Amino acid sequence: MSQLPVPGRDTAYVWIGRGVGGRPLPAGRLLRRAGAALLGRTEAEIVVEHGRDGRPLVTVPGAGARVELPVSVSRADGVVAVAARAAGPVGIDVEWCRPLPALALAGRWFAPAEAAWLAGRDADGRARDFLRLWTAKEAVGKALGTGLRGGGLRRLMPVPDDLDGALRSASGGGRLRVGHPRVGGGLVLAVAVVAGEAVPVHVVSVGAVLVQAVPVGAARVGTVPVGSDGAVGAARCSAHVAAARSASVERTSLPVVVRGS
Repeated sequence: MSQLPVPGRDTAYVWIGRGVGGRPLPAGRLLRRAGAALLGRTEAEIVVEHGRDGRPLVTVPGAGARVELPVSVSRADGVVAVAARAAGPVGIDVEWCRPLPALALAGRWFAPAEAAWLAGRDADGRARDFLRLWTAKEAVGKALGTGLRGGGLRRLMPVPDDLDGALRSASGGGRLRVGHPRVGGGLVLAVAVVAGEAVPVHVVSVGAVLVQAVPVGAARVGTVPVGSDGAVGAARCSAHVAAARSASVERTSLPVVVRGS
């Protein structure tokens, strides 16, 4: 069983895994690890199921009351990310930074205000900014259990910032919160929760991973120092975009209908 850094406090926990040869760790392995850590059981006691809507469920079978842990899963080219939160719904989405027609995609799928914001951003970081909005929408849809159906892409997200990645109120306030914990390594990660108060996020190290355990707002992620302005993360993302562009110019679109998990 794992020891988590904020026992007894409403916290969203994230596990990010990368397997050998570009293949991700099986999501079930990370989900069982999450269940053992948050439910105080051994991994052997944890069962991973799927609900009627297809979303994963982490449960502990037994004769007593059924125990379930809200979880969410996202995958991106050799990486799998899992979020778990004992106190309520959680959603996660992860993407690699890569070249894409950010303005065209935003104009087609995002609200006009978000497309205008993106047009005013620096061109070198525009792909990253687009992906931060996209992953936020995906994570929110997963936390709500709706995915991107019913106008999810037009749902306004808080403007991404590079300060501390803390979850902030979305869509005019209320109980929906979303943010971008800094993980570096060319990844863009969004986490969303439904909660009345601020919920911290902790990224937890598991197996062959890209990051080490670090709370949102800490000074380091993995072995990459991150300043308060997020400059290092932006530089890593830009470098990843440049490398991807040199390798391929064909990967320039995202799926338009995604059913979140």
